[in-house]
Amino acid sequence: MVYDAIIIGGGACGLMCGIEAGRLRKKVVVLERNEKVGAKILISGGGRCNYTNLHTSSKNFISENPDFSKSIFSQWTVDDTVNFFEKNRIFGQEKTLGQLFPITNKAKDIIDVFINILIQYKVPVHLNALVTEVEQNDLGIFSVHYESNGRKTILQAKAVVLASGGLPIAKLGASDFALRVARKYGMKVTETSPALVPLTITGKEAEWFKALSGNSVFSTVSTKEISFQENILFTHWGLSGPAILQISSYVKPGEEIEIDLLPNQSIADHIAKEREIGGRRVLSQLLHEHFTKRFCEALGKYLPIDTKIASMSKKDAKLVVDTIHHFKVKPAGNKGYDKAEVMIGGVSTDELNAETLESLVVPNLYFGGEAVDVTGWLGGYNFQWAWASGVVIARNI
Repeated sequence: MVYDAIIIGGGACGLMCGIEAGRLRKKVVVLERNEKVGAKILISGGGRCNYTNLHTSSKNFISENPDFSKSIFSQWTVDDTVNFFEKNRIFGQEKTLGQLFPITNKAKDIIDVFINILIQYKVPVHLNALVTEVEQNDLGIFSVHYESNGRKTILQAKAVVLASGGLPIAKLGASDFALRVARKYGMKVTETSPALVPLTITGKEAEWFKALSGNSVFSTVSTKEISFQENILFTHWGLSGPAILQISSYVKPGEEIEIDLLPNQSIADHIAKEREIGGRRVLSQLLHEHFTKRFCEALGKYLPIDTKIASMSKKDAKLVVDTIHHFKVKPAGNKGYDKAEVMIGGVSTDELNAETLESLVVPNLYFGGEAVDVTGWLGGYNFQWAWASGVVIARNI
């Protein structure tokens, strides 16, 4: 049998590609190296799966070509995603910043939709299938070699879809297979690095952060080029939480980040108002109105927290403002691919047709999802890219 396409990867992109191809009556097969499909779907959003973001646009993605995703998103929109899931009885509830979660809060419900449709369209899925080689003969037919339970198998197809993800979270089957295939055929691969990943703090500051492990503070975190406003989380290795994961995609090695620990407010105004009524309280009492007791005590390393507000000098007041609104941190690095949600980089967009995601080098070879140099922010953006790229590829096979 020669398939219309072999889809390598049973994650978000591969599953969507499989069901759309099945709907269009194309003869395809999905190869998944794990014993179940959708491993990263299952753990996303803390097991709840924020399956899209209502505010998705190309501006929410990092790529060497920022406009590349526009055509793909015009072919499969957020409304298309919402309607698709609603037709399959997955209704969304909006949470922080446009993130859409299933009303059941169960990622498994998302996976079940795809499994049921794959069965409906009779699209075969081969599990525990470790693909080792992709070859194309002189007639343009692909041979895909894979191993499963000790057996070696070769399937043939007119097209191949690389939806095998990227490097993050190796324990879930992540690999650089799509990148290796691209390089094999002489396609350029944009340098990769972990993204949406916790940041580490080492050296003399490490113990201070470790002592605050578990404390969460609503903050604005900034580099010179971008800011994100959400919670940060102190951990025993450094910093995590939504705002930190977001900024991690932009932090360059050795670069300092700035944290406003009290965004949308002015600690200087709070101090001034306290002075107007006598300033009898000490600084820690004022800070405790905004932070946990443990965090206030920890700020004692930098601030005169036991000083009465009325007794604070201008120098002390400036120190408070600088510390609260311009807290500087220089991360030592990040937690790497095992803790990253996605990767920056991938198959260069210069090598792909922006309308179809077909390789410009190898006809009928397609790349989608995380394998491509299109990396979304935290909050459902990467799923929207995966669904959209899967649909677009299926329609162009």
